Amino acid sequence: MTREEIIKEIREKKSCLCVGLDSDVEKLPAHFPKTAESVLEFNKAIIDATRDLCVSYKLNVAFYEILAADGWRVMEETAQYIGQNHFLIADAKRGDIGNTSTQYAKAFLQNLPFDAITVSPYMGSDSVQPFLGISGKWVILLGLTSNKGSMDFQKLKVCANYLWEQVLVTTSEYGSAENMMYVIGATRAEDLERVREILPDHFLLIPGVGAQGGTVKDVMEKGSNKDCGLLINVSRSVIFAGGGEDFALAAREAASRFRNEMKDYL
Repeated sequence: MTREEIIKEIREKKSCLCVGLDSDVEKLPAHFPKTAESVLEFNKAIIDATRDLCVSYKLNVAFYEILAADGWRVMEETAQYIGQNHFLIADAKRGDIGNTSTQYAKAFLQNLPFDAITVSPYMGSDSVQPFLGISGKWVILLGLTSNKGSMDFQKLKVCANYLWEQVLVTTSEYGSAENMMYVIGATRAEDLERVREILPDHFLLIPGVGAQGGTVKDVMEKGSNKDCGLLINVSRSVIFAGGGEDFALAAREAASRFRNEMKDYL
């Protein structure tokens, strides 16, 4: 999916919602057996309930890898079920020496139908370039994350910049706003204005809204650009909004609330 296609979907749906399919088998509604097939059934119900409200889905690979070979199959079948009308993200956080990154890139961006993959830039340009080398696909680099431990390194000073700022400055030269996005945590909303000084045109994938305490209002007001430039990911607060047999309806209602908050800014 191209940048122009993403923007078109955002404008038409009045939504920049990304639904995170962090489908933890241990947290499925009680009527589901704790199996890989249950994860697939759960995912399909969530997708059917939310596909008109969101522009993107993000699959956190860890919740599929834990199920071994069956989990990988479920991830692939889930991606195929979503289809080509949503921006599809593999939240895999890969990044290694060049020949290894090349294999990761082929696995997720050629063998599987993902539009994008999250990548750690810690090892530098040669660990990122293999992902950028696949035409029509996106890299989403970890920039400023919302977890508690992010303070260990990301807020250290490197010359005049924080480390996270230097990561954005340096990596912005690896690709362009047509094939790179950045992960910026919603709980770091106070830094979004600085992010936009460094990256005025790039799309930002924003986790941390909902269960982690970030708000749509803060993100939209401080992080939007002329094209919106945001994919706001919500995972647990949508997919586990209800724990009964009406879980899909509860997910739809939760997704609708988030989408309605976004509409005022789109």
